[in-house]
Amino acid sequence: MYTVAGTFSGMTRAQIRRTAGRTAAVVVAAAGVLLAGALPAGAAVSGTVQTAGDPLTVRRAPSTSATAVRTVANGTTVAIDCQTTGTSVAGPLGTTTLWDYVPALGGYLSDGYVKTGSDGRVAPDCGVGSGSAECSSGSCAGEGQFRASDAHFLVYDKEADGKSAVVAYWLAGGAGPFYAWNSGGSGTNTDRATGAGSGDWIYYKVCVADYSATPTLQNCSGGLTDYAA
Repeated sequence: MYTVAGTFSGMTRAQIRRTAGRTAAVVVAAAGVLLAGALPAGAAVSGTVQTAGDPLTVRRAPSTSATAVRTVANGTTVAIDCQTTGTSVAGPLGTTTLWDYVPALGGYLSDGYVKTGSDGRVAPDCGVGSGSAECSSGSCAGEGQFRASDAHFLVYDKEADGKSAVVAYWLAGGAGPFYAWNSGGSGTNTDRATGAGSGDWIYYKVCVADYSATPTLQNCSGGLTDYAA
């Protein structure tokens, strides 16, 4: 379970984002894990897509193995909400493990293809408001996307590996773990409500498992913290 500092109660989303930047930590006690408070995303940072001319693939998670959700044209200006580390990519701007989350595109771009004016980070870490993740192994079946507008998870299964894709999550106040399952098989996705209220925090990880009331989670992503709009 995890708890969030009570200063967030009753605040608007914008107030939460400002207050979170001044808060020392968000404590996660699930399985003995402590989630240090990440910097929240503030005003988006602009970047420009730079390729050899071809469109750039947008990924659902910061990995070259994650599902392609769309493409974006060379030269497009994008608004980067946050950045995180993922698989290494060699792009025209260098080799990097840094990925940029662009909400308007619904996914991540390798920073090796985005000109930001810096070789390092220019936006907050994606610990808050990052939106999506995939489980950790190379040919990973599970992907999960948190939709802040109605506090739902979209859970994708993209590999016929005999396991179900599942998002394990904990709600503000420490309730959990709860599970958002997709047991429909490879190539399917499901839409699951979480029960999170407006402005509530939610901590989650994307895994695979055999369907069960108390599953043994495998190949889980790192934990992410998000919030309902």
